[in-house]
Amino acid sequence: MSQPGPARISVIGGGLAGPEAALMAARRGCDVDLYEMRSVVDGTLRSTPAHQTADFAELVCSNSLKSESENSAPWLLKQEMRRAGSALLNCADASAVPAGHALAVDRVEFSRSVARAIEQESRITVHREEVTALDPEQFTIVATGPLTSSSLCSELARLTGSGQLAFYDSISPIVEADSIDMERVYFAARYDKGTADYINCPMSKEEYERFYEALVSAEAVESKEWEKLEYFEGCLPIEELARRGRETLRFGPMKPVGLRDPRTGKIPWAVVQLRCENLRADSYNLVGLQNHLKFGEQARVLRLIPGLESAKFLRFGQIHRNTYVNAPRVLTEALTLRDHPRIFIAGQLSGVEGYTESIATGMLAGLYAAQAAHGQPVVPVPRPSALGSLVHYITHAQADDFQPANITFDLLLPLEETERKQIRDKRERHRLQCQRALAVFDGWWQQQVELSTI
Repeated sequence: MSQPGPARISVIGGGLAGPEAALMAARRGCDVDLYEMRSVVDGTLRSTPAHQTADFAELVCSNSLKSESENSAPWLLKQEMRRAGSALLNCADASAVPAGHALAVDRVEFSRSVARAIEQESRITVHREEVTALDPEQFTIVATGPLTSSSLCSELARLTGSGQLAFYDSISPIVEADSIDMERVYFAARYDKGTADYINCPMSKEEYERFYEALVSAEAVESKEWEKLEYFEGCLPIEELARRGRETLRFGPMKPVGLRDPRTGKIPWAVVQLRCENLRADSYNLVGLQNHLKFGEQARVLRLIPGLESAKFLRFGQIHRNTYVNAPRVLTEALTLRDHPRIFIAGQLSGVEGYTESIATGMLAGLYAAQAAHGQPVVPVPRPSALGSLVHYITHAQADDFQPANITFDLLLPLEETERKQIRDKRERHRLQCQRALAVFDGWWQQQVELSTI
């Protein structure tokens, strides 16, 4: 009698969640078909409105995977992922650039590192083609991200019966390092966390007022008739923020807290921070200054920032579509479709927001799919962990007004009431939450390791 062949899984999407899922499943003994529609044919790039390459794990927006400050929520999530052997987080650590207390990467080297990991995994077969139909009987991980094609969106709508929700996400501008007037700026890290790797452009009250007036009167990109701009609250264009009040930017992306100018000894009225883009430090992105303005208007307004008067823009801010399923209605805690348990959803398509969160759900989907394909029991990550809290949110939030989420302490289980009353210091409470989350996660992960040896 012939022996059954190895478990086989299809992974659709070559962004962040897809490669992570493919590598996790392959390392768990599955043969993986990894599909990516972006490709270069006869020198012509077939891509999306937001991508610029056909590379795996291309970082479209920022190059930061958020805070590495101990006992912060993003740190906790990454710690759990590292303990589980996240392939892409390992690539990020290997391609890190100076960014104070954050994990930021050289985006080109990061993509290369991910591509090498895929090439070196013999169980993964790459297909450069678009997938437009899903077989509910085939173990499949859909990780096509915010720019999922209309054909695949229609297929997902058919399978879920709930359709898709869409909003618009924003991309920050990038400037050439040599075009920054270094006489007008200084290096510092907000709150003195980490090393002073951020360039800070200080503004006086008069400079801020001039910038504000130019911003709110600048001409935006014309929206198409079929577009309905529903911005994610955590990534609003700066002109949208500015319209909420004259001081909104000063208490948001341009807050000067902890950024004392060493030349004057004073805290500026407002500050624009620039973060290094790559290991060569030849380009910087304007942190939190994503916008929906015409390119000419962007150049005019952003050159009002001290130090950027002669800035050369390597990339202007943009808006792109972001599509995701209504996770509370259609997903289980194992990231499968409720009505089709062999189809997994990962990455931003699942309703998480952020690079790290996308990789994290890809890691979980790869693990769960491999277990299911091998006929093993799937035990979702426990609720008290950061990973568990993130999945719990997207699968249990209010479905009628569901919005994507980053990992925050609001998602984690709070301390017991008696402990909260006894511990007044927020940092100490967060430390205890992290300690408990890691302990629970470690116990669960040890079970997964033992299961993989059966």
